[in-house]
Amino acid sequence: MRSHLLNDTTTEHYRRSVTEGVERVAAKLAATDRPFTGVTADDLAPRIDAIDLDRPLGDTTAVLDELEDVYLRDAVYFHHPRYLAHLNCPVVIPAVLGEAVLSAVNSSLDTWDQSAGGTLIERKLVDWTAARIGLGPAADGVFTSGGTQSNLQALLLAREETKTQDLGKLRVFASEVSHFSVQKSAKLLGLGPDAVVVVPVDHDKRMQTVALAHELERCAEAGLIPMAVVATAGTTDFGSIDPLPEIAGLCEQYGAWIHVDAAYGCGLLASLKYRHRIDGIERADSVTVDYHKSFFQPVSSSAVLVRDAATLRHATYHAEYLNPRRMVTERIPNQVDKSLQTTRRFDALKLWMTLRVMGADGIGALFDEVCDLAAEGWKLLAADPRFDVVVEPSLSTLVFRYVPAAVTDPAEIDRANLYARKALFASGDAVVAGTKVSGRHYLKFTLLNPETTTADITAVLDLIAGHAEQYLGESLDRAC
Repeated sequence: MRSHLLNDTTTEHYRRSVTEGVERVAAKLAATDRPFTGVTADDLAPRIDAIDLDRPLGDTTAVLDELEDVYLRDAVYFHHPRYLAHLNCPVVIPAVLGEAVLSAVNSSLDTWDQSAGGTLIERKLVDWTAARIGLGPAADGVFTSGGTQSNLQALLLAREETKTQDLGKLRVFASEVSHFSVQKSAKLLGLGPDAVVVVPVDHDKRMQTVALAHELERCAEAGLIPMAVVATAGTTDFGSIDPLPEIAGLCEQYGAWIHVDAAYGCGLLASLKYRHRIDGIERADSVTVDYHKSFFQPVSSSAVLVRDAATLRHATYHAEYLNPRRMVTERIPNQVDKSLQTTRRFDALKLWMTLRVMGADGIGALFDEVCDLAAEGWKLLAADPRFDVVVEPSLSTLVFRYVPAAVTDPAEIDRANLYARKALFASGDAVVAGTKVSGRHYLKFTLLNPETTTADITAVLDLIAGHAEQYLGESLDRAC
C-alpha cells in the first residue's frame, strides 16, 4: 500500500495516474455536446449504492472507468455555453494547473512552518485585491472557503467592534434581495431573531437609501446599535449593485460598519470597461470577494478584506502547539491568526497562477464579455413579446419569465415556467435557474461563460417557450 503514497519513490506512479486522469477528463470535455445528460437521482443513486467501498478495485484505469459511470458521464458541465443557471463559471487553465500543484504539495495555509512561501503568496494577493478595492495602507484580509464564510467573518468583526455585550441591541441592515448568509451569520453570531432589518429595494433591485436612512434613524431612536449595513455589489438573483457611496455616507453618519458583499461583482475590480459601477467600494470596512464566481477560478477561492488590519484580531486565538504568542514578537507570519479556519488549502495559488499567466486585464476582459452578453440578452428579451424581463442587468444576470398571450391566470403562468425549467433540465439541452419576484415564479440566466453567444440565448429562449407552450396545451386538454 505504500506504493500509493506520493513521495520521492513514487513520482512515476504519480505522473502516470494523474496523466491518465487528465486525459480522461480532457476527452470528456472535448466530447461534451450539452451541459447535462438529464439523469435523475432515481436513475443514478442505485449505481452508486451498489458500489462496495470495502472492496477496492486496486487499479487506476478501473477506477476511472467506474468514475465515468457514476460521475463524469452525468456531471453538470459549467464550461458548456448553454449552462446558464447559477453563479458557476468555467475555469481558466492556469488556475487548474495551480489546483494540481497545490493538491500534490498539500500545503496548509495556517502557519509559516506548514506553508512558508504559500503564506507570502496569499498575503501578496490579499494586498493586491485590497489595492484594487482602494481600502488603503492599513488593509489586510485572508482567503476563505466562499462568500458565506467571508460574510460571517466580516459580521463577526463588526459585532466585536461595537464593544457591547448586549447582543439583543445589535441590528444588521441588508436589502430584501441580499444573500441569505446575512441571516445565517446573524444566527450563528448569537444575535436576536429581529437582528436583521430588511430594507426594501427600488425598481432596479437596489437598496433604497431613503428607506435605509429611515431604518437607521428608527434604530437610533429606539436605543439600539446599528452594528452593520451589508451593501451588495452583485445580488445573487439580479446582479444588482446597491448605491455604495450613499450607503457609505449613511454608515459614517450613524457609526455603522459597512460591509460590501461583492462575491459576484468582484469581477469588476479587473474590468476594463465597468469598474465605475462599484465606485464607493473603497469606503467599506470589509469586503467579500469570490474569485470562483467572476475571476474564473475553480471552487473554492474567496477572501474577506478589511480596511483596518487590527480588526482581524477578533478572529485570533493562540495555541502553544500552533501559533504561540511569541511568534508575534518574532515576526513570524501566520495566516491562522486572521482566519476562522485552521487547516486551510492553498487556494490562493490558483489566482496567483492566473495573474502570472493572464494578468488582471485578461481576467477583466473575460468578465466584460459576459457583462456585454447580458446587455445583448436583455435587448432580446425586451423585444420578445413572449417574455417579461425584470431589470436591465448591471452585471451578467437576466431574470425573466414566459408570458403567453392567451393565458392571464398568474398561477397558470407560474406552473408553465416551472414546467419549462424542469423539462429543459431533464432534456439536458440547457440548464437555467429560477427564482421568485413578487411571489411569482421567474427564470434566470446567469451568464458567466464568454463562449456563450446571443445565438445560444435565442435558442434556449425558444426551448423554454416550446416547453411552456407544450405544458399549457396539455393543461388545456386536461381541462377539456
